[in-house]
Amino acid sequence: MRNDPLRWTGIGCALLVAVLTALVVARWRPLLAYDERVSRDLHAHAVTHPGVTHLMRVLSDWVWDPWTMRALAAVACVLLWWRGDRERALRVALATLAASAVQQGMKVLVGRDRPVWSDPVDSAQYAAYPSGHAMTATVVCGLLLWLLPRPAPPWAPAAWAVAVVSVLGVGFTRVYLGVHWPSDVLAGWLLGVALVALATCVPVRARGSDPVER
Repeated sequence: MRNDPLRWTGIGCALLVAVLTALVVARWRPLLAYDERVSRDLHAHAVTHPGVTHLMRVLSDWVWDPWTMRALAAVACVLLWWRGDRERALRVALATLAASAVQQGMKVLVGRDRPVWSDPVDSAQYAAYPSGHAMTATVVCGLLLWLLPRPAPPWAPAAWAVAVVSVLGVGFTRVYLGVHWPSDVLAGWLLGVALVALATCVPVRARGSDPVER
């Protein structure tokens, strides 16, 4: 099947995030120690480099903000619907909504505290795990790449580069600004990939026929 690699990647990411969540809930000391060390080092750099910190806040709060990503997904849905591609429009819309629901639900269930600093450079609300910024960027960028024309146009590599930089970049900004632990970001990435795989690989049952993959 054409989607088998993506399907298995999604399953693998779902299993990994289950393990990671169990370690976070169990407060596994090696993971917590790693989170604390990386977060402390990046926060120290953020405090002493206000110019870099300002850039990170602009990227995190405006360029790669979840609402910016959702707006991109909404534009894609409108264009797909206008072109008559309603199935893919619904897949993008439902996956984007599901990402918001999943991340908020997990934040409530896990209830992990965000990093606390005596000299914070940014602030954020709600629980830390998983990173909503990282998850939303992964879902939206992954879905937009899925929507690329086939065969791939000449500008496809540039689109992939922008998507990868956005997903990795927003994760870095969240840790750099001291509002997330590294494992929060990792969980957001893994959940995002799993959700993209689910949204794009689930077969659709055509009316009066067996399930087919679009």
